[in-house]
Amino acid sequence: MIRLLGYFFGIACVMFLGAAAVVAVYLANVAKDLPDYEVLSSYAPPVTTRVHAGNGALMAEYAKEKRLFLPIQAIPDRVKAAFLSAEDKNFYNHPGIDVSGLGRAILVNLQNFGSGRRPVGASTITQQVAKNFLLTSDQTIDRKIKEAILSFRIEQAYSKDKILELYLNEIFFGLNSYGIAGAALTYFNKSVTELTVAETAYLASLPKGPANYHPFRHPEAALERRNWVIDRMVENGYVSKADGEDAKKQPLGVTARNNGPSLFASDFFAEAVRRQLIDQYGEKTLYEGGLSVRTSFDPQMQLAARKALQDGLTTYDERRGFHGALKKIDTTADWGKELADVPAFSDVPEWHLAVVLAVSPESVDIGLQPDKDGAGKASPDRERGTITAKDMQWAYRSSTGERKTAKSPEGVLSAGDVIYVERLGGENSTSYRLRQPPKVQGGLVAMDPKTGRVLAMVGGFSYGQSEFNRATQAMRQPGSSFKPFVYAAAMDNGYTPASVVSDDPLQIQTGNGQVWAPDNYEGEGGGANTLRFAIEHSRNRMTVRLANDLGMNVVAEYADRFGVYDKMPPLLAMSLGSGETTVMRMVSAYSVIANGGKQIKPTLIDRIQDRYGKTIFRHEERVCEGCNAGEWQSQEEPVVADNREQVLDPMTAYQITSMMQGVIQRGTAAGKIDLGGRDVAGKTGTTNDEKDAWFVGFTPDLVAGLYIGFDSPSTLGRGGTGGALAAPVFNEFMQVAVKDMPESKFVIPQGMNLIPIDRKTGMAAMEGDPNTIIEAFKPGTGPADNLSVIGMDSTMAPEEILKTSPQANQAVQSGAGGLY
Repeated sequence: MIRLLGYFFGIACVMFLGAAAVVAVYLANVAKDLPDYEVLSSYAPPVTTRVHAGNGALMAEYAKEKRLFLPIQAIPDRVKAAFLSAEDKNFYNHPGIDVSGLGRAILVNLQNFGSGRRPVGASTITQQVAKNFLLTSDQTIDRKIKEAILSFRIEQAYSKDKILELYLNEIFFGLNSYGIAGAALTYFNKSVTELTVAETAYLASLPKGPANYHPFRHPEAALERRNWVIDRMVENGYVSKADGEDAKKQPLGVTARNNGPSLFASDFFAEAVRRQLIDQYGEKTLYEGGLSVRTSFDPQMQLAARKALQDGLTTYDERRGFHGALKKIDTTADWGKELADVPAFSDVPEWHLAVVLAVSPESVDIGLQPDKDGAGKASPDRERGTITAKDMQWAYRSSTGERKTAKSPEGVLSAGDVIYVERLGGENSTSYRLRQPPKVQGGLVAMDPKTGRVLAMVGGFSYGQSEFNRATQAMRQPGSSFKPFVYAAAMDNGYTPASVVSDDPLQIQTGNGQVWAPDNYEGEGGGANTLRFAIEHSRNRMTVRLANDLGMNVVAEYADRFGVYDKMPPLLAMSLGSGETTVMRMVSAYSVIANGGKQIKPTLIDRIQDRYGKTIFRHEERVCEGCNAGEWQSQEEPVVADNREQVLDPMTAYQITSMMQGVIQRGTAAGKIDLGGRDVAGKTGTTNDEKDAWFVGFTPDLVAGLYIGFDSPSTLGRGGTGGALAAPVFNEFMQVAVKDMPESKFVIPQGMNLIPIDRKTGMAAMEGDPNTIIEAFKPGTGPADNLSVIGMDSTMAPEEILKTSPQANQAVQSGAGGLY
């Protein structure tokens, strides 16, 4: 019996050793192909790029995986406790694998064998780090063995806190959020330090299956799982029983963040910044690099710019009449469900979608679009309101704006019409005004002339209506708003504001036999006047004569120098703004005049830092020697060295500024601009057939410019000029924008002579002459002693360039002579 037992024992030992050898060979073979776990030490996950306004407020976030990296020291103990309770309560005690937990999982799986239930896992946090960072999610024995081996090695190489840091920053929480910091913002719009016990427990419940515990699709399962985590936190001593019971009574409270820009009205600006970042650094860096971008965006100024442009566009559009309902729906059943599915402008919260329920001669009964819950279902609440006849009188006109086609609401709307309305009065008011999205569009830019920082940008009526940015992307003819650069070239080349030019009709013989006869607006003018008068009243004939006398090559060089155009062809028609440029370029060019002739680089971005906080871009290029002195030793006060290029004589800049002040005081913008006595200068612009209306102007501290026109250029109608349409928008914006700025004056350069002259002849004024005006002259210049008129001939010789350039013929045929 003993020998028999010894025989069996020997066989058992051999079998054991053989099995051990097989297992050892298998483990060695598996371990041979394991990935290098040392890569965890250089962990640099895809991190969200965050864009901030000038005041630090968050504007937008860009990421393929919404993640903000947090070191373990910055993660509150309560958050750690929730995840340990939910995922691995023995984390700080096991060597990478929880043997007791594994045993329990094996017993449960044996009990469930054949039931069709998914096997229960026993993965520790370390094992999940190994799987998420180094392995796949395949449900195989090989993968689990590799996971276990890697877990032992990771535990030997890294501290527990480092492993937990990797885990909490890598895991997926649903709603495209990764890492605990990103999840806290996505689900609750909070930082991790602000999370309550209930909120922390809910986030800790998500890694097990974000889709299974979706807060809107599966709220009951989400609550059940959250409460289970709270119970585990109580059981493990992280939370008192009373606090746990209180936490379980709380609702989920999820307030999912909007994926769009976080700052209201920042859509166009944020998109322009996004495009610039891609151009500079590429898409991968933008969406994974974790950049921190500080922009020049001024939220309050942006609100003023948005309102001013929207007011201008809607005012013009309503004068043209009603375009009709957006669509028609059935109102005999529950109209709320169908109305809830109609897309509305998310960036025009003042307007609401509504459906017409009934129409009478005195009013219109409407039903407001109901809100949707997180699952996309329409709220059962049905809010109603009324539009009185007087609050929609503008809609009685035809869509051409020519005449009234209706006498009451019954001739305009009918039941089932889907329309936009705006509430009148307070939040509880049921009175509304009829609104409609304008067909006309426009763009506006506001800039600091000293630095080139873009403070506000509006690319159209609504980003939701059209993402095309008309402030930076729309190429439009600037019309007479280009003329200041023609006159600046003249001032730099011996002319003065008192130089006199003929305003009589003229004809230009082109190289192909055509005749171009540029004319003033509505044929006004005649005789001869000063250059000041010419720019104040936007005289086309005088400008063409001046450009011809000066030479278009000189004008073209100045246009390129100011950045209005790239390589402008030296054609006379271009002197009237018949080329195409953008609002951004025009505002940048006017900034050079406003700051005294210094070149500026327009920018949307002040500074960019990488994920580690290192500054990799800074717009400010000026140098300040001595600004960072360690201590005061009676040294000279440090001076910021302005090394920007001087592209315009400061005296010329002041002369043009003074002439453009006259545009507002007595010219084409007279009576349109009132900034309470502040110094302000500007120029109107209206293109041929009144297709675009411009105004660009400035105070000493702020430049703003805009245009109004249809996306497919067509006439704005009679009176659609820069003075009538664009100048009031500029005025509305600037009244708000400069309200809190210190009042300052345009600086008269040292050495400039101010001399009284006759505004008509440009000659020295006689004492007591009512036509006297104070004019600015450079040293060595002054009013003429005798009258000399530029361009007395009514016919000009053909331009050589017209014979060979198709651009010239196109500019002539575009009707540049009608520019105003």
